[in-house]
Amino acid sequence: MSQLKGVVLSGTNNVFDVEVNDGNQTKVYSCSLKSKRLKSDTKFYNPLAPGDFVNIEPVDSNSNQAQITDLIERKNSFVRWNVKGRCPQLLAANLDNIILVTTPDQPDFRPRFIDRELAQAEYQNIECVIIANKCDLEESENPDFMERLTVWEELGYKVFRVSSKTGLGIDELKTYLNGKLCAFVGQSGVGKSSLINALDSSYGLRTGDLSAKYGKGCHTTTKGTLLHIQLSEKETCSIIDTPGVRRFVLHGIDASDLALYFREMHPLLGQCTFGMSCTHTNERGCKILEAVYSGVISEERYDSWKRITEEIKTGRWDD
Repeated sequence: MSQLKGVVLSGTNNVFDVEVNDGNQTKVYSCSLKSKRLKSDTKFYNPLAPGDFVNIEPVDSNSNQAQITDLIERKNSFVRWNVKGRCPQLLAANLDNIILVTTPDQPDFRPRFIDRELAQAEYQNIECVIIANKCDLEESENPDFMERLTVWEELGYKVFRVSSKTGLGIDELKTYLNGKLCAFVGQSGVGKSSLINALDSSYGLRTGDLSAKYGKGCHTTTKGTLLHIQLSEKETCSIIDTPGVRRFVLHGIDASDLALYFREMHPLLGQCTFGMSCTHTNERGCKILEAVYSGVISEERYDSWKRITEEIKTGRWDD
């Protein structure tokens, strides 16, 4: 049979659901890899991710079984370091945006978690949007939470303040998502699946409660899945719902290069008295330190950069 082009919806144990649309109908095939080439030639924990385009060969015309023959070159991909597997893990591919989901509380607000994700997205040249979910909580009025959201906005990141529970901000979010392919990324318990349910109630994705003992999210999404969302009668988008993680570890970024991926620091690099040799920690004539002292760079973001730099150097990452 002739080859067909499709998009990977999800996969596990090297078996992937691939959606093929020939213009007349849409069909989902259960696919294995035709050879081990895709697996053996890649350095990744997983050879394919939701959003990947592939060529497949159906077993026969009456079956939904097929084999993946080729990976079509990616526009981009979003990756994290898989600590357990000791290799990079593909989370999503061919994205218009990465949507970083956070909360003021339940689970605790972790701005450095977001800063890591922002740096990884900047490294991979994918535009980021931040969703502050659960803004119906009283904790959303916390000055530290509001200030950090404002800092990200001032850096040019779009921030949505929403509540999947009350519907706050959901209509504005729908307008933004229309026509896009995005990945929802965030720590366990921030409400990614609840947000998708609020965008399109037909899915009814399973959501989970926080761990009573630790106040951390429980994993309810166990594998990344590409979902087609009906935002309204005429508006649609596609969202890759990624599994929640408790620790986001950077991949491919050296400690000495991290400032390249902090938007407010990048323009100042090379202008210090000691040029590119400056560590931006205690040197006279450091333009980044001068920007921190003058308030051009927020102390919180500078501290985040220092701590993430140390994490990269030592290989010890906070939860």
